[in-house]
Amino acid sequence: MSYPLPSGMEIVWLGHSTVLIALPSGKRILIDPWTHHNPSCPEKYKDPGHIDLILITHGHSDHMGDALALAKDSECTIACGYEIMLHLASKGIAGHRFQPMNIGGSIQLPTLGVTLTQTHAQHSGGIDEGEKVYDGGVAAGFVIAAEGCPTIWHMGDTGVFSDMRLIGELYQPEIVMLPIGDRFTMGPREAALALEWLPTAKAALPLHWGTFPPLTGTPGALKKLLALCNVSIEVLTPAPGEAI
Repeated sequence: MSYPLPSGMEIVWLGHSTVLIALPSGKRILIDPWTHHNPSCPEKYKDPGHIDLILITHGHSDHMGDALALAKDSECTIACGYEIMLHLASKGIAGHRFQPMNIGGSIQLPTLGVTLTQTHAQHSGGIDEGEKVYDGGVAAGFVIAAEGCPTIWHMGDTGVFSDMRLIGELYQPEIVMLPIGDRFTMGPREAALALEWLPTAKAALPLHWGTFPPLTGTPGALKKLLALCNVSIEVLTPAPGEAI
């Protein structure tokens, strides 16, 4: 799917809320590592290959269910909430590989050429493993800024909240990745309002839709609502595994 990204940059939606970003530097970022058990993830991306940085928005299994396996395979840096760090470290991942964060904080990762900011999300954040639920801290999103690349905001799982305006003013995202499936997150109506509040956004990648029958929101519904609001934002609709 065509969208004007800098040479060498690629964004691939792997289904649900999992996104793979390749930077012009060759560094690769995986957001919400759920590939092995993600029914929407294409077979060739079940093992996405070498990863330099994993970002985890919250503890639900449909967002971090394959974090352990993928992190052990890649020996990568992991940016996540403090409570998620403690949980994963208890499973055998070496502590020096973590970059723990919390809402409103930013970190620079010079070796990756990336600045990360963790943003608020309106959602629960428990770590669910079978019948057990552990404290996962709060749910979050990430603003990702890399030199020469459009600033990306992956909202994570969230409802709409008025401080989205403030986040937009502070970080001026150009590409917004946001949930639209409804029931557990924003639906198209709320997502359209969120995008209306983000004047710097040029493109939106809908997430968390179509994976399971209860997730009824669609990109088509979002497009119609944005048109009614006269919001000029391109809604990207790649198939899972299709590069932008």
